[in-house]
Amino acid sequence: MTERLVLRRWKDDDRVPFAELNADPEVMRYFPNTLTASESDAFIDRIERGFEVNGFGLWAVQIDGRFAGYTGLNRTAFETPMGPHVEIGWRFARWAWGCGYATEAAKRVLAEAFGPLGFAEVYSFTTATNAKSEAVMKRIGMERRADLDFDHPNCLDWWGARHIVYRAAPPLG
Repeated sequence: MTERLVLRRWKDDDRVPFAELNADPEVMRYFPNTLTASESDAFIDRIERGFEVNGFGLWAVQIDGRFAGYTGLNRTAFETPMGPHVEIGWRFARWAWGCGYATEAAKRVLAEAFGPLGFAEVYSFTTATNAKSEAVMKRIGMERRADLDFDHPNCLDWWGARHIVYRAAPPLG
């Protein structure tokens, strides 16, 4: 929880608005394609399995009682220059953009990552042209790691294959 947001596990009621979010071409602009309702459902199922296996995952975000998207932690399932690692990510419905929600939620997630979960580092990456997501990375205090930029192995033929990398570490002291 934050002052304005509820971060929680997923509910069946989240499936329809999550599918709508993933079907929005503008929300999915920096992904290879939009998702169908069944692909969105499978994504939620993977997220929930991740909570069971890892003890953390991508939390559903609720604003004023309304599903708004997700933010949280995930173990990257493909090879990157960072090796095995935990990433922080977010995806929000268009109606929730421009209000600082992604930054607020991500700061809360990093507090969990470096507090109770005890991680030594967390990474985030996005397509090289996703300036809004990169801005969130900067606002939450992540450090740019150009030496770790990579071509996403799951979408090498896509225009957005080149990904930029940021890293966060626990605050000193």
